[in-house]
Amino acid sequence: MPRTFTVSDSVVVAASPAAVYEQVSRPTLMGRWSPENLGATVRTGAKAGDGGAPDTYVGMVFDGHNKRGPLRWTTRCTVTAADPGERFAFRIHAIGLRTPRLPGPIATWEYRLEAVDGGTRVTETWTDDRRSWPDRVANAFDRVATRGHTFAEFQGRNIHRTLSNLKRAVEGAPASD
Repeated sequence: MPRTFTVSDSVVVAASPAAVYEQVSRPTLMGRWSPENLGATVRTGAKAGDGGAPDTYVGMVFDGHNKRGPLRWTTRCTVTAADPGERFAFRIHAIGLRTPRLPGPIATWEYRLEAVDGGTRVTETWTDDRRSWPDRVANAFDRVATRGHTFAEFQGRNIHRTLSNLKRAVEGAPASD
């Protein structure tokens, strides 16, 4: 079965693109919305912004801390786009249990922001960067790692939950599990 390499979903958040960008562009905050991510540790020096909070920039490296059931792992990520109020993206290029020691293209995550009536349309996209993996091998691995699903199916559900939680958090309502 051929793989789906890209999955995305959108939600409208009642806030400005600048306000939404301030949230999604901070990897340390991602654990507040994601069903798998627990947050991040910035590896390269974050540049201080006007408000004293670190600004995200292209080339910034961070380690994402993740969990799925009892399993925990860390990914090494590099920011590939940091366009305030418009777009934030990063690629995952290493993975490991506590330390991301296994290098290789894994995935790219992107958040696009568009001003619309009522706020900002946030589109989250996951792209499978494991292009060199044969489909049969990737699908078998995915079904073990996600308990029966492809990563595209699994990430589609995660994206929907993340966007719902982001919307609630930015608009001031409690996040769901």
